[in-house]
Amino acid sequence: MISAICKEIFLQRNFLNEKVKTIYFGGGTPSLLTKNELEKIFYALQENFDLSEVQEITLEANPDDLNEQHLLDLKAVGINRLSIGIQSFFDEDLQYMNRAHTSNEAERCIQWAKKIGIDNLSIDLIYGFPLLSDEKWISNLNKAIDLGVQHISSYCMTIEKGTALSSFVNKGKVAPMDEEQAENHFSILREKLKAAGYSQYEISNFCLPAFESKHNSSYWLQEKYLGIGPAAHSYDLQNRYWNISNNIKYLFDIEQNELANEKEIINESTAYNEYVLTRLRTIWGIDEADIKKFNSFIQQHFFKNISRYLNNAQIIKVNNSYLLNEEAKFLADGIASDLFVI
Repeated sequence: MISAICKEIFLQRNFLNEKVKTIYFGGGTPSLLTKNELEKIFYALQENFDLSEVQEITLEANPDDLNEQHLLDLKAVGINRLSIGIQSFFDEDLQYMNRAHTSNEAERCIQWAKKIGIDNLSIDLIYGFPLLSDEKWISNLNKAIDLGVQHISSYCMTIEKGTALSSFVNKGKVAPMDEEQAENHFSILREKLKAAGYSQYEISNFCLPAFESKHNSSYWLQEKYLGIGPAAHSYDLQNRYWNISNNIKYLFDIEQNELANEKEIINESTAYNEYVLTRLRTIWGIDEADIKKFNSFIQQHFFKNISRYLNNAQIIKVNNSYLLNEEAKFLADGIASDLFVI
């Protein structure tokens, strides 16, 4: 797989035609990669892309994959940001979520990373599930703040069809998610992190000053990106590409010097819908100048449909940007869908 990824990097060498700003190892379990495997990937990247202006190199990690030596190896190859899937600092919650790590491992890997000098840490925390009382949720947030992590991504638990959790809920073994509880947890999240100096720069993402995820922000700001590996997505401002998720088929196609991907041409309506969905979730909001780049029908649709949200103050206009007010942030996706062109 590492060899195929390196070969795909070569095959995709002309996709960006610009200097790379961020690199992100995500999806699957990249924290299982050894120092040698990461070095092979970095060598392929350096041979095929201009990395002279790279600012951020992130690796997603499971706490149980990290020890002090592995963290030293990650730092040595150039990883300068970690995104760690903590989820909770309570063992009973981690067992409920079928996570392999313990609360002690979660806390310890953060301390190790800070000790060796990886000073840009992001963690994931989950809220809105039956085991999580308000008191436990506050404790999770206090723990993250006390540990000094610079970035927190926090998501409401959802039940995906076909999962073990979905089966347990359907059989009555586990209580279903409670929307009122989730909304309350979201309010606690915003209040606690704001008081601790974190900025909510995207609905689910909070950071201390200057610690925004540069990589994820590029998605939300509709910039070009290239994805490498099975199931990876790419975007060239006009088309979206996604690699097949079947590992065997991916390996076979790359071996034949063929890109193992499919393509979707992004029409104007889709581009508008995606712009509204992503930008409404951010502190940058919807820029009126960007809306005026779309055709007249889309412009009329936008200004007509946004008027009721301006009238009830769920959306406010600041200079030439349309932003959600604080109380409406929990409703972001629903409001965005009302603005879509169908």
